[in-house]
Amino acid sequence: MTPEPQEAKRTDPRSFAVRAVMMLFQLVIPIAIASATILDDGKVTDLVGYFLPLVTGIILLNVFIAYLQWTKLTYTVGEADIRVESGVLSRAARSVPYERIQDVSLEQKLVPRLFGLVEVKFETGAGGKDDLALTYLSEDEGERLRELVRARREGEEIAQEEGVEAKPAEEAEVLFSMGPKRVFTFGLFEFSLAVVAVIGGLAQQFDFLLPFDLWDIDYWEERIAGQGQWLSGLGPLAQFAGILFALLSLGVLGVVTGLVRTALREWDFRLEKTAKGLRRRRGLLTRTDLVMPLHRVQALRIGTGFLRRRFGWHSLKVISLASDSGGANHDAVPFGQMDEIAPVVGVTGFHLPPEDAEWARAVSRYRIDKAVLALLVLGPVIAVVAIVGSSWMWIAPAIGLVYTLAEQWWRWHHDYRALGERQLYSRHGWFSPSLAIASRVKLQSVEIAQGPIARLRGYASLHLGLAGGRLRIDGMPVEEARRWRAAICDSISRTDFSELLDAPGAPAT
Repeated sequence: MTPEPQEAKRTDPRSFAVRAVMMLFQLVIPIAIASATILDDGKVTDLVGYFLPLVTGIILLNVFIAYLQWTKLTYTVGEADIRVESGVLSRAARSVPYERIQDVSLEQKLVPRLFGLVEVKFETGAGGKDDLALTYLSEDEGERLRELVRARREGEEIAQEEGVEAKPAEEAEVLFSMGPKRVFTFGLFEFSLAVVAVIGGLAQQFDFLLPFDLWDIDYWEERIAGQGQWLSGLGPLAQFAGILFALLSLGVLGVVTGLVRTALREWDFRLEKTAKGLRRRRGLLTRTDLVMPLHRVQALRIGTGFLRRRFGWHSLKVISLASDSGGANHDAVPFGQMDEIAPVVGVTGFHLPPEDAEWARAVSRYRIDKAVLALLVLGPVIAVVAIVGSSWMWIAPAIGLVYTLAEQWWRWHHDYRALGERQLYSRHGWFSPSLAIASRVKLQSVEIAQGPIARLRGYASLHLGLAGGRLRIDGMPVEEARRWRAAICDSISRTDFSELLDAPGAPAT
């Protein structure tokens, strides 16, 4: 018996208003620039007689287009797939089977959030290329559709008619959260000068509105010369104070930028354990609601920075099949202590390295070969530049050579690996150390790679394939690389990976 065809639905009517408002926001800057230009020329009559009617017509046209787009956007939740049709002049239809949908996430940008609407994203695990999105649905409808798609994917039956009361919200255990104080502390470590680049870009785009030529070198040389004459009369101490004040101002700007960016991204961060997996909600202006199914967790990555590790702060990322803004890395604990991270690691089914783990580092000849290769490449460059170029230009490649040699020596002392019964570990770096934890069962492939020098010198690199990325361990003795490959392949062969993915409660063995 063939199933009855499902009725196509439109998105929430308020989404038409959201699209119209967002289109108007895009017109604000062009309209303001054009108005300023007309008023600067003193043509007030042109502003009233021609420009304002033209702007009004453009606004009405954009509102009309937004309305047409809303009427032509429909979605159908079928028995085997979800189908979205859109387009005014040319129609486009996309159908995604439930079996290809990795997860469904909800996102609320500022304007839709004011209208109580959400964007529903169907993640297919294709790095964002084949993902599907519905903009916009009501919060209740978005949550109901998410549960419906998940149930259809798992073969469960659930009512899909509009108006059917959704299942009561399941009780969730809060694993990690960040209040305003923690977000503020996090922001202090997120120093950024991105605002300087943004201001510079805006100044370059709209330099015609400035009363001077921003890129006139002669103008700035005259200004600096004038200030320099005044500053030179105050003595070396005052000059030093001026330079110090400029550096402090730049530092304050970087701190404020880091605080703002962190607050916008991490405000009211909550990580909860639900029956579906780890549910993460965060954001001030743009609120995201993401669920990371536990059985799709491929690996973990714990990291920190030079300064923040002095205070015991670390981060935990989950590498999953489901995507997060186009990437496979999900922030599970962006800023926490190890005693806060350890319980989250346990919930995922992974384990931190045991105290008796047998750590090993790359063979010394691997690092020596890397250093010698850098010397063979950069040594002649330094000699040629020193002979042909200016007397000081050779310093740049020399610094590169010294940095490469120091890096290889440093990494030989601080990069380690270990193989456990169920997991493998890769520890990297000292300045900003990180620890990768991967499940032996969930690895997709194990490859031993050797170049000409590696074959001659008796070492290899082990390439470990993950569904959410790759993990590489360099400088292993060939015999050890083969033992690792045999052990990992044995773990993979003893597990049906498709059953592992389809089991929501399956642990990360």
